[in-house]
Amino acid sequence: MTETLHNLYLGFSVALAPSVLLYAFVGCIVGTLVGVLPGIGPLAGISLLLPASFGLDATSAIVLLAGIYYGAMYGGSTTSILMRIPGEAASVMTCIDGYEMTRKGRAGPALAIAAIGSYIAGTVSVVGLMLLAPPLASFALRFGPPEYFALLLLGLLMLAYMSGGSMLKSLAMAALGLLLGMIGIDPMTGFFRFSYGLVELGDGIGVVPVAVGLFGLSEILLTAGQPTAPEVKKPKLKDLLPSKQEWRDSLWPIGRGTVLGFLIGIIPGSAHIISSFVSYAVERRFAKDPERFGHGAIEGVAGPESANNSATSGAFVPMLALGVPSGPIPAVMIAAMMVHGISPGPLLITQQPELFWGFIASMYVGNVVLLILNLPLVGIFVNVLRVPYPLLYPAILLFCVLGVYAVNGSAVDVGIMAATGALGYLLRKFDFETAPVVLGLILAPMIEMSLRQSLAMSSGSYAIFVNRPIASVMLLVAVVLLLFSLLPFLVKSIDWRQKLGIETAGGEKL
Repeated sequence: MTETLHNLYLGFSVALAPSVLLYAFVGCIVGTLVGVLPGIGPLAGISLLLPASFGLDATSAIVLLAGIYYGAMYGGSTTSILMRIPGEAASVMTCIDGYEMTRKGRAGPALAIAAIGSYIAGTVSVVGLMLLAPPLASFALRFGPPEYFALLLLGLLMLAYMSGGSMLKSLAMAALGLLLGMIGIDPMTGFFRFSYGLVELGDGIGVVPVAVGLFGLSEILLTAGQPTAPEVKKPKLKDLLPSKQEWRDSLWPIGRGTVLGFLIGIIPGSAHIISSFVSYAVERRFAKDPERFGHGAIEGVAGPESANNSATSGAFVPMLALGVPSGPIPAVMIAAMMVHGISPGPLLITQQPELFWGFIASMYVGNVVLLILNLPLVGIFVNVLRVPYPLLYPAILLFCVLGVYAVNGSAVDVGIMAATGALGYLLRKFDFETAPVVLGLILAPMIEMSLRQSLAMSSGSYAIFVNRPIASVMLLVAVVLLLFSLLPFLVKSIDWRQKLGIETAGGEKL
């Protein structure tokens, strides 16, 4: 413990140096802006600023890029809560209850809880990163393609099982997302699939146009179809802070989201996105009155926002301890480290202690900077609600189009946004949840690749999923979840047959 504290002291001496502190501050500001603007996201932000980091020393470069990463996790909640437009994919779940709170005049508390939950989760997960990096990373390395496939399948089924509505509807929407995720170049053969001659669909359908269409555009279409625009209560100054009850309701979701996000972040994939879906489903299942979710439950903001920020730190565990990227963003950061002549991995801690512990300490500092930046801005952001709807909604629509177009400079993406907006309008009219569509789209490439790699490893034998203990246990849990979801239907069927039998027997007596 003494050695850890000594190393942390070394880290803070590096992180609080004026030059490093400046780059942490710049990274946090840029990350927040990247998160607020729909469509850009942390990966695009880091990629755009990567060349600018080449002239810096290694510590400053990594601190700058990491600040953009977790700053985007903070900023993504703003437009999600105020306008129902996900600033980036990890904020999809925040749209649902965050926007409903806005309509009830509780935008201030929603933004405040999002910022405070992100700070708590970010800080606690950095402690986890500091203490648990080597053992957790070595466990994550035991996951091969069969384990990834079983984990992703279990995740889909668990989210459908924990959703408050019909599991059948949730699975149907997830299946639609999986089908959309199959569009593009086959990753193993190179053939175009379902692209209908559009070269722009070679990389598949992007998450951003689908998320913005299903959430932002569909909300505009729903509101436009109403005789009067929905009333949004203008918040007073005293309403900008959470009430005591909202604090109590948020405490456990923040704690659960922190733990879930950190553990999910270690596993390769789009961890910060998946963790927010899992957290929302868990909070909905644990809630005493789950019917509040979707109608402005503060837990639906606190849990997902804490989870996606915690997952950010979790994603750094395999990157720093083993040199294994857990997703595209850590992969870009590894590339930045290698440009500076540093090889991430087990020897990083011993050979470059100033870099490792300076990076850890900069994350503590970055979380404080983000809290200081975001809390005073709550009142400014809420003033957006004072803009009349006839002016606000065209501005939101323009915001959506520009954000989606800016990602790839493609008019096809704008068309996809328009099509999914119309689809989202129809789905919400028929009480289908749209979030599983986004999750299915995100997981489709990973599920397909892990399945095909597993079958290639076993020469086409599905027994590989049974022979590997971790994969078989997760698939067994998935089967159990399916059986549990079928129980209500079986019970209803038995009750119906018994009633029919009683009535028939009564008829015979008569």
